Amino acid sequence: MIEVRNLSRYYGDHRAVDDVSFSIEDSQVIGFLGLNGAGKSTTLKVLAGLLSPSAGTVTIDGVDMEGHDVSFRRRIGYLPETPPLYDEMTVTEFLNFTGSLRGMGSADLKRRIPEVVTQCQLGGQEGRVISELSHGYRKRVGIAQAIIHSPKLIILDEPISGLDPIQIVDMRKVIRGLAEGATVLVSSHNLPEIEQTCDRVLVLKDGALVADDAPGALAARLNTGLSIELTLTGTGEAVTAALAGVEELERTEILRDHGDRVVVRIDMVRDVRETVVQTIVGAGLGLRRLEDAKDELEEIFIDLNQGDAA
Repeated sequence: MIEVRNLSRYYGDHRAVDDVSFSIEDSQVIGFLGLNGAGKSTTLKVLAGLLSPSAGTVTIDGVDMEGHDVSFRRRIGYLPETPPLYDEMTVTEFLNFTGSLRGMGSADLKRRIPEVVTQCQLGGQEGRVISELSHGYRKRVGIAQAIIHSPKLIILDEPISGLDPIQIVDMRKVIRGLAEGATVLVSSHNLPEIEQTCDRVLVLKDGALVADDAPGALAARLNTGLSIELTLTGTGEAVTAALAGVEELERTEILRDHGDRVVVRIDMVRDVRETVVQTIVGAGLGLRRLEDAKDELEEIFIDLNQGDAA
């Protein structure tokens, strides 16, 4: 479906994308992961046909995008981080408008709009003015305008930014549903969401591609699945002493110590959460909270640039 070879993109003297190459098959959800400024949005804009490469090639369905006429973009649906909405229109009016801009006739729009409303979970919102919608519904309307013309490639730039936890779950379902008839590219700096949404992850750092793997394999490689974070009542010294006898622990780090309450991160050689809890309770320390620890992206990028992981 997509072949990217030695792609670079400059803004003046600044190289935003640096010699990036990858290929993507049909009907996959691909995550572009990276910190702000890593080159995610620039790469997606090139793939959407909004920017020309400074060097390298991009082919979609065997067609080189460079120099191809604008009609080729009808195969592509694009949602920027800030959805391009007209606040004074209703949802239906806006979808009619954006569909007509893409050359769709009234009969096609009459058939397609109900399908898109269902696909993007916009039922009951069709007649509402866009300015009255919540941030989550505005994101869905943004996706609806990107897919109204049934594109084969859908590009979503930060579709979950600013959403609350319930909206994120709903958006995850919407994105997975899009892959039933198209290839979907999603950018984010949120590793847990990328892990749960995407079939494959491309990690960008300073414009360069530093990892390309399935999310589960990436998480395992970075040991993100063997770390937990606990909130305890007690002192840091007491926690460290209590856990010293648990052999399966690779590292114990006190993240915050408030004197009578401690937050500790534990990296395990294997999953021994039950042993950790029993040890904590047996030492008379109060367990207030236990959750999986997620590495910050900066830590992950450091790992990706060291040793074999690079």
